[in-house]
Amino acid sequence: MEINLPDGSTRKLENGSNGLDLAKSIGSRLAKSAVAVTVDGEQRDLLDTLPENSSVSIITIESEEGLEIMRHTLTAQVLAKALKNLYSDSKLAIGPTIENGFYYDVSTETPISIEDLPRIENEMKRILEKKSNIVKTLHSEKDAKKMFKENEETFKIEIIDDADQAEDFQIYTNVDEDFIDLCRGPHLPNLSFIGAFKLTKVSGAYWKGDSSNEMLTRIYGTAWRSEKELQEHLKSIEEAEKRDHRKIGKDMDLFHFQDEAPGMVFWHPKGWSIYSTLRSYMSDMQKKGDYKEINTPSVIDRKLWEKSGHWDKYRENMFITEIDEEHANEKRVNALKPMNCPGHVQVYNQGIKSYKELPVRLSEFGSCHRYEASGTMHGLMRVRGFTQDDGHIFLTEDQIESETAIFIDLLSKVYADLGFNEFEIKLSTRPEKRVGSDEIWDKAELSLKNAVEKLGLEYRIDEGDGAFYGPKLDFVLTDAIGRKWQCGTLQLDFNLADRLDAQYVAEDGNKYNPVMFHRAILGSFERFIGILIENYSGNLPLWLAPTQVTICSITDEANNYVKEISELLRSNDIRCDSDVRNEKISYKVREHSVSKVPIILAVGKNEVADKTVSVRRLGSDETSVVKLEDFTSSLVQEALAPNK
Repeated sequence: MEINLPDGSTRKLENGSNGLDLAKSIGSRLAKSAVAVTVDGEQRDLLDTLPENSSVSIITIESEEGLEIMRHTLTAQVLAKALKNLYSDSKLAIGPTIENGFYYDVSTETPISIEDLPRIENEMKRILEKKSNIVKTLHSEKDAKKMFKENEETFKIEIIDDADQAEDFQIYTNVDEDFIDLCRGPHLPNLSFIGAFKLTKVSGAYWKGDSSNEMLTRIYGTAWRSEKELQEHLKSIEEAEKRDHRKIGKDMDLFHFQDEAPGMVFWHPKGWSIYSTLRSYMSDMQKKGDYKEINTPSVIDRKLWEKSGHWDKYRENMFITEIDEEHANEKRVNALKPMNCPGHVQVYNQGIKSYKELPVRLSEFGSCHRYEASGTMHGLMRVRGFTQDDGHIFLTEDQIESETAIFIDLLSKVYADLGFNEFEIKLSTRPEKRVGSDEIWDKAELSLKNAVEKLGLEYRIDEGDGAFYGPKLDFVLTDAIGRKWQCGTLQLDFNLADRLDAQYVAEDGNKYNPVMFHRAILGSFERFIGILIENYSGNLPLWLAPTQVTICSITDEANNYVKEISELLRSNDIRCDSDVRNEKISYKVREHSVSKVPIILAVGKNEVADKTVSVRRLGSDETSVVKLEDFTSSLVQEALAPNK
């Protein structure tokens, strides 16, 4: 039989050959590193029989796909077996891979804590010593359920019951350990390919993510090809923990959360200073981009949400309110807005629009609320109440490419000003739950694809991750320690304008629905501020810092001079604090350094006499003595926002 290879060539093999046979026919080095294959775009096990005339590529352990398969095998065949060995009453649920690692959900009578992880790791290492073969067999629904019923694996039986198939259930066996698991695969052909790993934490998770189901124990881990890669990753985790915005936010006195308002931010004065400064900057940048800033209601009747499609597609994430209107026969049902788009269409609909007026660009710092499960919330990064730098562009089809270019140019400038000079672009295509016909989706996806390609920008396709109303471009930042953050978005919508009766009068005198772009650059202010704090480890650019200067007295005789400096700086719009406490100057410097104050001024008798200031910058042990007048004029320029 013939097999088609990625380079366009073909290779003849014996009928019934598998992926390993193909790898051996190409070369011994490839065969040694082969762990799986991709057949006609679908990952398969290395020993699966190859179909005649199929397109096949070899997946090696060195590839990202190979690393993912290694992690999958480690959790499903090694961690799961270790748990069964150590906790005889355990019942296995699921063990998928996640970014940089894996987890396994398990039910046990004996609680598992983080102190138990070294013991579980040691059992995993014992299992790996045998380098066992992993063998896949296919079974009917009846036979598969029988195998797991014998082991009282109730979660596996439930997975089988929920499956939309009756045959070909894949069961993988760790031959030397006599252990089976139900899995979609693929897996490594044997455990000799497993590299270095570490179990990292333990948490709780409801079965199927449903709070009405049993709470399971979730054990997380990370795995890499080598010990060196593992240690580099653990070091990056340690660095990320040092930069945790929740810890730094507390040190800097920026915000807090409390149980009475879960997922809602209590902004302190210094945190609100960052927020307000960032908002002012964004408002100015958008005005320069010809956006008209508006504001729309937070509470809107369900009728509009039904018409827009949100009620059907998004209701589970909305906060619903019921109001007894005076003299009404039934309660009025409203929702706190989870997004701003229907409100923006209502503003656009006021008055007749001509094609000559398009594009119309509307922006809003819109306060939104979305329900997030309590276990998914994470400081500023994932909240229930947030403000978007939201915007909507109403345009014609022939303006899609030009408006895409204009938006990406604005986004690029904003990101550069905030310290992010590079970003990746993802084109996210139609999700399973969506509104609009396939014809409209085909048109929308092609329009975005063509627009990005004409700009000469690289992008990757993220299948099925589009919004329910249209495909989108997502913009992904990389922070100072290499983490990826999806922030900006440009979402093309051929549906909503029609649903909400938005129209314009074209050159031919007829009325048509405009195309809509839903767009954001930061995403939400809350999350983006969290990203900024972690990216800069709290040492924000001077123009964003909540306290730009703290003036510290060395002696009580300098207190009046401290007040004079403070008044001078404030009159020049510099955000400053004074510290005239009866403490040693070294103590004051340490305290304000922990609070991430960029510039600390120390003033004593000499500075009073000479009208100077002793300047120390965050992160430096050096001080310089400068005339107060020179320091002030220089600081005023340094503290300007990038758009000024």
